[in-house]
Amino acid sequence: MDAIDREILRLLQIDGRMTATALASEVGLTVAPCHRRIKELERSGVLTGYRAVVDPAAVGLTFQALVFVTLRDRQQMLTFEDEVGRIEQIVKADRLFGEPDFLLKVIAADLQAYQQFYDEVLVGLPGVEKLTSTIVMKTVKEEGALPL
Repeated sequence: MDAIDREILRLLQIDGRMTATALASEVGLTVAPCHRRIKELERSGVLTGYRAVVDPAAVGLTFQALVFVTLRDRQQMLTFEDEVGRIEQIVKADRLFGEPDFLLKVIAADLQAYQQFYDEVLVGLPGVEKLTSTIVMKTVKEEGALPL
């Protein structure tokens, strides 16, 4: 990966809908070599996808909680991870060193919807020993572009 590839990645992180023509112009290439580089970044797994960023409040999802999860035993870890990966309300999940074992970011319409999700889904996840929720007061910075 060279400086041009890094610049392509930096620009696509800012605007994933940027055309190959505009991108080529920005990085000083013609369209064909720029397009080849993009395809190679995709093929090699550096570019893993493109997505739209949706404002949660605009679609009625105004409640966020961070949930710290401690498992009873590590034998359930992979089963827990598989199950978490299938649950839409869990928008981010990190496995941690030490205790707790996981940090989940959960999104819901409101506190009542979160409580129902907690009672009906989170407590039933495989191997869960302890759940600790922290309500998000304000998002100061969204997950951003990588510093390329």
